[in-house]
Amino acid sequence: MSNPAAPLTGLTVAAPTGTGNVLRLATAQALAGANAVVVYATGAVIGSQLAPDPALATLPVSIFVVGMAACTLPAGRIARAYGRRAAFLTGTACGMLVGLLAALAVVLSWFWLFCAATFFGGAYAAVVLSFRFAAADCVAPERRPRALSAVMAGGVFAGIIGPQLVSHTMGLWPSHLFAATFLAQGAVAALSAVVLAGVRLPSPTAADLSGGRPLGLIARQPRFVTAVVCGVVSYLLMNFLMTAAPLAMHLCGLTQDDANLGLQWHVIAMYAPSFFTGRLIARFGAPNVVAAGLALTAAAATVGLSGLDLAHFWTFLILLGLGWNFGFVGASAMVLDCHRPEERTRVQSLNDFLVFGTMAVGSFSSGGLLARYGWDVVLWVSFAPLVVAVAALAVAAASRPARMAA
Repeated sequence: MSNPAAPLTGLTVAAPTGTGNVLRLATAQALAGANAVVVYATGAVIGSQLAPDPALATLPVSIFVVGMAACTLPAGRIARAYGRRAAFLTGTACGMLVGLLAALAVVLSWFWLFCAATFFGGAYAAVVLSFRFAAADCVAPERRPRALSAVMAGGVFAGIIGPQLVSHTMGLWPSHLFAATFLAQGAVAALSAVVLAGVRLPSPTAADLSGGRPLGLIARQPRFVTAVVCGVVSYLLMNFLMTAAPLAMHLCGLTQDDANLGLQWHVIAMYAPSFFTGRLIARFGAPNVVAAGLALTAAAATVGLSGLDLAHFWTFLILLGLGWNFGFVGASAMVLDCHRPEERTRVQSLNDFLVFGTMAVGSFSSGGLLARYGWDVVLWVSFAPLVVAVAALAVAAASRPARMAA
C-alpha cells in the first residue's frame, strides 16, 4: 500500500538557495520582530498620554493584537496569488507606515491615529510570523523543523534590538516623547524590506492557485486539529499570563524595574531555545516537544501559585517563555505535515488566524480577570486550556496507530 503521507512531503529547493533564504528570513525576523517589542514597550505609555479616557490606555496594544488576527488571512491570500515575497514586502510596507503614522500621532496628540498605527503594526507582525513557514518551504522535508526553528531564533535579537531602539531614541525629540522611536522603527522596517527583497522563493503555480483539497476537509484532519489546539493554547496562555504578570508584580509591591527585567528574561526564554528546538523535534517528534512545552507552562503556573516574591515571578516568566517556545514551534512543525505543497499558504494562514484570533481574546480578558479575582485565579484558570491541549495530543497519539494499521 502506498504511503498516504507521501504527497505531503512538500517542495524542495536546492540547498544553497534554501540556506541563503533561511539566513535572510532569520535576519529579517530579528529586524522586523523589533516592531512588536516597540509597540508593547510604548503602547500603553503613549495611550495613557493621549487617550481621552484613562480606561482606554491599553487599547492601542489590544488593537495591535486584533491587527495580527485580522490580517493573517489576507496576507495568506497575497502569498498564494503573488508569492510569499510579495506578502513579505506588503508587510514591511505596513511596518514603515506604522512608524510614520505613530510618530505623526504623537506629534499631533491624536489618540485614534495612534490606534490605527498599531493596527498596521499588528498586520506587520502577522506577516513576520509567516517567515517560519516560508523557511520550511525552502529546504528538504527532513530539514524543515530546523529551518523553522532557525528563523524563530531571530526573535532573540529582536528582543535586544527593540528595547535598545526605545532606550536610545525616545528622548531624541524632547517635546514629543517616542516620536523619534517610531521613526527609527520605520527605518528598521525599511532595512528589513531590503533583506527580504533578496529572498528567492518559487512563484505560485496553477496548482497553488486552484489546486489542493477543500480547506474544510484539511481542517478536519485530526493532526491539524491537534496542531491548532496546541498552538492556540501555547500562544493564548503565554499572552494571557504575560499580560497580567507585570500588573500582578506591581500589586505585590515590586518595582517597575523588577517587572522590566523579568519580561526581558521572559522574551529571551521565548526565543533562545529556537537554536536547538528544531533538533529536538527531529529527534523526538513534534508532539513530544509540544507535550514538554505544555508541561513547562503548567510548571510556570505552579511556581506562580507557590509564592509572590520576586524569585517566584521571575522563575514563572522564564518557564512560561520556555513553554511557549516548545509548544508553539512544535505545533507549527505539526502543521507542516498536514498539507500538500499547493495547499501550504491556505492551511498555514488558517492556522495563524485561529491562533492569533484566540490570542486577542486572552489579551482583552487577562487584565479584567486579574483586577476582579486576583493573580491566583488567573493562574488557576490557565490549567483548563492545558487540559484541553493534553487531551488533544492524547487523542491524536491514540488514533495514529489505528490509521497506520489501516
